[in-house]
Amino acid sequence: MMMKFTCNTGELNQGINSALLAVSPKSTLLALEGILVRVTTKEITLMSYNLEMGITAIVDAKVEKTGEIIIPAKVFSDIIRRIESDEVTIEADDRCLVQITGGVSQFTILGMTSEEFPELPEVGEAQGFSIPMETLSSMVDMTRYAIATNDTKPVQTGCLFELQDDELVVVAVDGFRLALRREKVEHHEPMRFIVPGKTLGELLKLMGEEGNVVVEASRKHILKNILFDMGNCTLVSRLLEGDFLDYHAAIPRESSTNVVVNTRALIHSIERTSLLISDRLRSPLRVDFGESIIKMSCSTSIGKAYDECCCSTTGNLLEMGFNNRFLLDALKNVDTDMVRLELCGPLSPMKVLPLEGDHFLFLVLPMRLRAE
Repeated sequence: MMMKFTCNTGELNQGINSALLAVSPKSTLLALEGILVRVTTKEITLMSYNLEMGITAIVDAKVEKTGEIIIPAKVFSDIIRRIESDEVTIEADDRCLVQITGGVSQFTILGMTSEEFPELPEVGEAQGFSIPMETLSSMVDMTRYAIATNDTKPVQTGCLFELQDDELVVVAVDGFRLALRREKVEHHEPMRFIVPGKTLGELLKLMGEEGNVVVEASRKHILKNILFDMGNCTLVSRLLEGDFLDYHAAIPRESSTNVVVNTRALIHSIERTSLLISDRLRSPLRVDFGESIIKMSCSTSIGKAYDECCCSTTGNLLEMGFNNRFLLDALKNVDTDMVRLELCGPLSPMKVLPLEGDHFLFLVLPMRLRAE
């Protein structure tokens, strides 16, 4: 049980912040409310686990005695964050008393034996690929708005990752909209798995802007886990099981109307028209796609709103109804100045695409309009 090490306070604080993302705030197993500190000859490993995902963060240290102990996460974090010296020394004895010293500050807190900490999930025999962190961050960030928030279809509370022909596709769907993002990846083995939305939210907080992340998923059906390795930090999580929507079939192949519009101008126009719509005052947004102008209007019990923005339309002119929030969610996740809208009739889903290429594709289901 005895252990002692000295390390940089800032680096330790960063490691603790990473580990905190997988600490159980309240658990019947008290050990899960703590961080397991494992001290080896040259470094320390901080481990946390909430029975759904686990995080390990590695911090360089000057080690005097190796060992491991569980330290209560919240108080550990609070202490290290407020220590003003550049270095901190942490020592634990056989009675699980942990002494933390930084400059003139000294704390003694009660830890727990490491035997009480459960084993983190294993990926076992895995297949995987490497991708720049910046690319994966963009793919997750642009699609996760369409992850389902209720549990009626648990499989839709995550993102589908599909790797085939050296292309990675990430898809989220919630029954009203679909978000898809694709990128080239150097890989030769097909893969398909569904990562929980909560895991992806924490992954975004852990990934930096530089370097690669290695993604490994279990091959075996008994183990259904995924590992994201970012070098000095790893995240392991269970995967979701079930049949994900056949997104190929959900995307309309044909379009009879094509609209090119400035993304920012369209967002601002929708936001102005939506000022009279709220959870209490519901109304579809009436969108009239003209040759050079998109006209938007709504009518609720407190009044009417109208706005318009310039566009360039080819094909059939038509009028459609949309949920204003779903429309805004899609447009706000676009990463291009101009956007292409593809339509195929007033009751068919609208495709939101970049002007050139197809690195993203968002689908928004229309709402049926009542005759005015």
